[in-house]
Amino acid sequence: MLQLGVEMEKIRISSLAKELGVKSVLLIEKCHEKGLTHINHHANTLIPEQAEMIKKLFQSSKKTTLIKEEPKVKDVVVKQAVEQKKDDTVISQANKAVKPIHPGKVVRIHKDVPQQQRVMKVTPTKPYWKKKRTPNFVSHRRHGHLGATTETKKPIIKDKQTKVVMEPPITVKDLSSKLGIRANDIITKLLLEHNVRATINQILNEDIVQLLGVEYGIEIEIKKREAQEENAFIIEQVSTKAEDMVYRAPIVTFMGHVDHGKTSLLDSIRQTNVAAGEVGGITQHIGAYKVETNGKHVVFLDTPGHEAFTSMRARGANITDVVVLVVAADDGVMPQTEEALNHAKAANVPIVVALNKVDKPGANTLRVRQQLASLELIPEDWGGKTQFVETSAVTKKGIDTLLERLLLESEILELKANPNNPARGVVLEAHLSEGRGVVANVLIQDGTLHQGDIILCGRTFGRARLMTNDRGVEVKEAGPSTPVSVSDFSEVPEAGDKFYIVSDIQKAREIAQERQKKEREFSLSKHQHVTLDSLYSKIAEGKVKEIKVILKADYKGSVEVLKKALEELSTPEVKVKILHCAVGGITESDVLLADASDAIIIGFYVTTEDKARILAEEKGVEVRLYKIIYDATNEIKAAMEGMLEPESKEVVLGQVEIRQVYNISKYGNVAGCYVKTGKITRNSSVRLIRNNIIIYDGKLESLKIVKDDVKEVRAGFECGLKIANYSDIKVGDIVEAYEIQKTARTLTV
Repeated sequence: MLQLGVEMEKIRISSLAKELGVKSVLLIEKCHEKGLTHINHHANTLIPEQAEMIKKLFQSSKKTTLIKEEPKVKDVVVKQAVEQKKDDTVISQANKAVKPIHPGKVVRIHKDVPQQQRVMKVTPTKPYWKKKRTPNFVSHRRHGHLGATTETKKPIIKDKQTKVVMEPPITVKDLSSKLGIRANDIITKLLLEHNVRATINQILNEDIVQLLGVEYGIEIEIKKREAQEENAFIIEQVSTKAEDMVYRAPIVTFMGHVDHGKTSLLDSIRQTNVAAGEVGGITQHIGAYKVETNGKHVVFLDTPGHEAFTSMRARGANITDVVVLVVAADDGVMPQTEEALNHAKAANVPIVVALNKVDKPGANTLRVRQQLASLELIPEDWGGKTQFVETSAVTKKGIDTLLERLLLESEILELKANPNNPARGVVLEAHLSEGRGVVANVLIQDGTLHQGDIILCGRTFGRARLMTNDRGVEVKEAGPSTPVSVSDFSEVPEAGDKFYIVSDIQKAREIAQERQKKEREFSLSKHQHVTLDSLYSKIAEGKVKEIKVILKADYKGSVEVLKKALEELSTPEVKVKILHCAVGGITESDVLLADASDAIIIGFYVTTEDKARILAEEKGVEVRLYKIIYDATNEIKAAMEGMLEPESKEVVLGQVEIRQVYNISKYGNVAGCYVKTGKITRNSSVRLIRNNIIIYDGKLESLKIVKDDVKEVRAGFECGLKIANYSDIKVGDIVEAYEIQKTARTLTV
């Protein structure tokens, strides 16, 4: 009992930091100075004696500022004014060195004067006509005031352009206009230095545009059109003032292996049973729901694992704040667990591990912790930063603790939004309903959505005529971190599309039509997924620098062998990058990841799920299955070698001496020849040599022995020939026969 009392009196680092008014990081540093090295996270605790020691330490150093203050606005303004005065002084001195130039007067420039300060002689041109003056017109030139002085304009020195802003799609013509460089020069540079064949109206890749900017010494900022539209057409100015911001609920996504209890945990949190169908229909359509705990809300994305998470991330709509990685304590880390972890790390969001099914007899939490530690997820009680919670959906164990940890993570993230702003958010899913028309299930990220607001969403627009929450109840407005179902769109929006409010329905229609137009322009360079057959053309166009591969095999050993073998195929021209590798069959998630990253899926001794195979056909993702490791490596190697441009080599076949020239009226000049060396063939290329100078290079029109056409004539024999489209031949000329042989290149690792 005494031990339990001590545990209850422990003080959390985050709570002590709030009491002292300092950051948790500084508090942890002070603990380390006092020998409390086990304190390395804001969730760690101190006993009362340790807490009092830390409090006294902070109270004794009142004069020391723990948090570095930002420079005052006044000081910054004064500093900027001083720097501006210095710059003005320098410019003023430079202008003094420049003498005014009068028209018609030749000014001699000393060689020591900088180039920027040199001014050319300007002679005013006389007008070719003179306007008829009215009687009341008085010439100021004739009757000018004696005291008046004519001010001469200071020479304007145009600074070199160092930064430009461009919007995609960017063509060679657009780039030429912005940079002030001829389009032909850009096309030549792309061909000679980057091996990219381009026309003046061709859309350039953003990477190549940035590279050209660096080479020309100009910074190119690529600005998305959506961001400008959002800033231009929001109803009112978006406020980001600290006093206007309020706490918003965190958005949490459950991820993990199949049958590890994700749905069961969600049901326990919601205190419902989706499998029994109590609220199944609503949940399946809304895609998200809110849960209240300790007076605060948490928003959960109701998705089937991480597949929808991957799909939305592929569209650039990463809205998840925290990821809960669910791992069954009896099964441990499984292939899909590693895959879910890779997706969570790619999203760069905090991860909370839920060790589920701890009530089962075969549960081994220590083994799971060791497995996750090997994947760089170290528990905080082991000195890491990842929070682990033992849960059970059956016994409700750890549910409250899990919600507490999620709220704690949200406090650290400082998630805030302004409910007074116009609503902005993202589409979770959309469908066509018979009774309501086009219905979009959206999640509001900032601002408040009111009934009747005009919504612009991707290529579509509409008005929020009917809104319902996650329970199917009609609402008039919805604030930040609130999922709602909205009706009345012009067409079905795409999942992951961002939406925001505009002031006028006509503006929304114009923007939607403009986006549709831009999409049609992009269709000219339509994205196609990489296949082994199309890799050569893509590399020739400069679109592919590496081959991305998703590798799935039956055993871990097979995965490692295949991974190593494929990576060793990389060359300076074509690189092989293993994007993801795991044990198990090819799933929908693999296809979604390949679709998002433009990768090829290779399976070894595994099969493809039916849904994954259908999805791969829809997305155009290539899936290749093998049963022998060398078949996989050899096929990819052959494809990569086929992408390499073959080497061309000229081979001289023989030399022929012209000894007679016959002029036939019907055929022109025909040469009577003697084959000195090698041979000459009917299909060979020939060059006419006179006095060791090549006169003509072309093809044979005919090759004969007496009157018979032949395919070839060897050394020591006589023949007659006629060069196609050329008749200026003379006795003593040498006809050299040759051919171009192409040799296939091999990969040099």
